[in-house]
Amino acid sequence: MTDLERPVYAANWKMHKGPSATRTFVREFRDRYGTHEDRTVLFFPPSISVPAFREASEGREDLGLGVQDVHEETEGAHTSAVSASMAADAGCEWGLAGHSERRREFGDTDEQVATKVARLAEEGVRPVLCVGETLEQRRAGHLEDVLSRQVERGLSAVEPSTRREVVFAYEPVWAIGTGETAEPDDAREAHRHVRDAVRRSVDDDAAESAVILYGGSVKPHNARELLETPGLDGVLVGSASLTPESFAQICRALDD
Repeated sequence: MTDLERPVYAANWKMHKGPSATRTFVREFRDRYGTHEDRTVLFFPPSISVPAFREASEGREDLGLGVQDVHEETEGAHTSAVSASMAADAGCEWGLAGHSERRREFGDTDEQVATKVARLAEEGVRPVLCVGETLEQRRAGHLEDVLSRQVERGLSAVEPSTRREVVFAYEPVWAIGTGETAEPDDAREAHRHVRDAVRRSVDDDAAESAVILYGGSVKPHNARELLETPGLDGVLVGSASLTPESFAQICRALDD
């Protein structure tokens, strides 16, 4: 695993874009966004579209490919599930774990997320550990407690020697798909809590060098302000990554 060029622009397509739509997107995105070596651009298509993305992006090594989720087991009778080793074999270099929609809709626990992070790391797939609080937790003053717990438990199953390879994505649950976005000061505070948790789980050097993304209603019109916030190393983009034009704009947010 290598160091990342920052900022990081990550597109999480969720349950959008089958293979045909994926090929069309990549073709149009390549026309609108050329290779840049001073940043990292990642895509997390649905698992069924991973081969199509890999084929369509051939020759563009700057476009990283990831899997949205993996099962905590290495193999077995788990209909519809994908293992970390399968993701690696399909060409995925990245993997999300603990996305709030997985936690909410599928009941992923902190312990399951920790195992998924470990499975990804074991297969050489770089994990992106997603953490974030609900509106109720924020209002109750539990922001730090929630983020600390999710980070520390999320790293607990990972070998200490590889914990510093984990990338983090802070995604306030109340801002995902709602149009609401954390104010820069709110995001800065949350990212500081994530770094403090990494410091306790790994060490000072890992905390200072940790890559922490912000995810939550990131759009072309607010990407620059977020990316200029101290402590934010990139963005994890949902709906605005579904069209080549808007995601290309986000990836160029700091170019002007």
